[in-house]
Formats: sequence, structure tokens, C-alpha cells
Amino acid sequence: MKTKVLLVLVLVAALLAIRIPVSSAQDTITLKFWHTYNEVSSENQKLLELIPLFEKDHPNIKVESVPYPYDGFRQALLTSAAGGEGPDLVRLDIIWSPEFAKQGIIANLSEKMSDFQSFADKVFPGPLSTNAYNGAYYGLPLDTNTRVFVYNQELLDKAGVKAPTTIDEIKASCDAVTKLGEGNFLFSDGGTSGWNLLPWIWSFGGDITDEAMTTSTGYVNGEKTVAAIQFLHDMIESKCFGDGFIGSGIDNWGGFFGGTIASMLEGPWLYPSAESQYPDFKISAELMPAGDGGHVSVVGGENIVVAANTPNLDAALEFLRFTQSETYQLEMSKVGQLTVLSGLLTNPYFTDHPYYGVFLEQLQSAKARTPHPRYNEIETVLSDAAQLALRGEMSAQEAMDAAAEEINALLAEK
Repeated sequence: MKTKVLLVLVLVAALLAIRIPVSSAQDTITLKFWHTYNEVSSENQKLLELIPLFEKDHPNIKVESVPYPYDGFRQALLTSAAGGEGPDLVRLDIIWSPEFAKQGIIANLSEKMSDFQSFADKVFPGPLSTNAYNGAYYGLPLDTNTRVFVYNQELLDKAGVKAPTTIDEIKASCDAVTKLGEGNFLFSDGGTSGWNLLPWIWSFGGDITDEAMTTSTGYVNGEKTVAAIQFLHDMIESKCFGDGFIGSGIDNWGGFFGGTIASMLEGPWLYPSAESQYPDFKISAELMPAGDGGHVSVVGGENIVVAANTPNLDAALEFLRFTQSETYQLEMSKVGQLTVLSGLLTNPYFTDHPYYGVFLEQLQSAKARTPHPRYNEIETVLSDAAQLALRGEMSAQEAMDAAAEEINALLAEK
């Protein structure tokens, strides 16, 4: 009996002496980062190169890159939030940020991130403003872009005019270009979305709402905004501008590269496309022509946000901070994801870049489309009213007065 007891004690002691290693996986957090980079795109490949740099400095955090097609992405995010499952971080279209903030889907970084302001101070104010909702910030800019005034110097030389840098110079240049023959336009664009209209409205000194987004009266139907809409109507009617604004189906890129459209507002994506399709074409670029409001264009791009229900908040914030680093921002800029860091303006990559400089300069005065949860509906009202005015079916003042009433109703809804 004593022998058996002794054997049992020996076995127990042996088992206690064995140290069973704890799997490192138990201590590893895996973050899901949802985005809309095409899986085979250069942007996605660059992201996959950068993630290991973060993981090297954060050995207990892994980042899973989850690409989604843009169509359906918003609905997938809403569905995942309703089900309590989904990503930890999201690359979110800037026009969706206020809506997601209002619904409580994304975290209030002003509250959750103790060093938020130090990062906010480093980015362009326009892109930053797209993260604002109800006095707080719910994300940081991840990448950005804007539209600048691109033009065909050869066509302008043929007309005998210089590239216009002001609204008045645009007016003065019209006749010279239209005299080159039917189908020649000084400028063209497609549609009346905020993306198309707002650079003109802002540069005229107008706006859609007051700064607090409480009223549209006196703004969308104010003197400056109405003047911008009237100007576009007059330019289209005189055939100085192409009628793509009112849905004619004009091929703006085809006309620009074909030598019949002298100028457009376009983003940095124009250049690589031109290089592959029109390698001999020289694109020139300036800031949006200035009016009373200055040289103001529109901000595009995406924000990085953290899911409000993530169980991995601290780890998610660490990856968010990494995306704001100069390393991350510079490398993503090399594949067309333009930096949001104003401090990189003096980096040799940008100072020596063949075309980024004008976009970065424009971003210093570019504005965000109205960062309101009902923006999509506000934009529809604006677009429909502008169509009526540009087609001459209503005066610019009448159309904008009607728009003000509808937008006010949207602003009043909580």
C-alpha cells in the first residue's frame, strides 16, 4: 500500500514539474480590417506589404485584410453592425462617416483615443472635417484626393488665350475657344452632384448650409450660390461649357484627349490613365479658378474608423495610429492613395513628383461635402434643383429657393 501511495505522489510531483507552454496564439489579437481595395490592385498589394511592418512592432497583434467590392459595401457594414459581428476597423467612404456616427456604428475617437488631437493636428483640415459629427470626431482621414483644373495648353494656344485662373478669366476666354468651331468647349463636366457643383459654389463664395448645418436658407439660395448656378447655366447656354452637366452623355475624357474640350476638373487618377492611353498628351494643371470665395475644390477619399462594438479597441487604435505614420502614408501615396499629412508636403517624393504638387496645394483650401447624416438626400435635392436651373426650366433663384425648403426639412430631422 505504501508503495502505491509513493508511486502516486511521484507521478503527481512529476506532472507538477512539467510546464505546459501557453500557446502564443492565446495572447494574439487578430484585427479585421475591411476595405474596398480590389484584391489584385496595387493598393491592396501595398497594404499587404505594410501590415507586416506593423505586426513586427506589435507581435501580439495580427491584422487580417478583408477586401470588399464597393457596391454593397455600405449595406454589408450596416448588416454586420446590426448582427453584432463584423470588422474592427474600416476604410470608410468619407460621405458615410456622419451617417455611421449617428447610428452608433463607429467609435467616438475624440473620447476613446487620448492622443487623438495630436494626430488631428497633422492632417489637412478638409479631410479631417469629414469625420466630424455632433461636436466630436469619429475617425481620421486615411487617404484623400481632390479635383484640380486640368487643361490642354495646345488647344488654348490655338485659341490664343492663357489658362484661366479666375472665374472672370473663364468668361473672357469663352469666345476664343468656341470660335474654333462647333463642338469645341472651354470646359466640361458630367452631372450635377456635389462633386461637380460644389467647387463652383464654394469658389463663388456660396455654400449649402450654415457651418452648424442647422439651416439652408440664405446659403443654398443665397446670392453667391445662386450666382454660381446662374453662371453655369449661362456658360452651357452659350456653348462655352459642354452640356455634360445636364446629362447629354458627352464623353469628357474623349473630348479632352481628342482636342475639343480645353479643360476639366479631375483627380490624380487622370494621369496614370493618360500615360497608358495617351502617352504623347501633355496635361497641364492649376488650382480651381478663383471667385469671391477663392480657389476652392472638393475633398474626396476615405477615412479610417473603428467599430464601436469591437472587443479589441486598444489594438485597433494602435493600427489606426500606424496608418497615420509617415511610412504608411508615403508608401500608399506611391500607389495613388494621396497622403493626408500636411507635413509631407516638403518630402522630396512630393516636391519632385510630376503632378501631385498641385493636388496637395489644392487640398489646403479644399472642402468636404456637407458632413451630415442625410447628405445623400441633401445632394439629391441640390442636384435636382440645379438640373432645373441649368436646363432653363426654372430660374436659378426659384430652383434654389425650393431646394432650401427641402434641405431645411432634412436638417430638422433627427
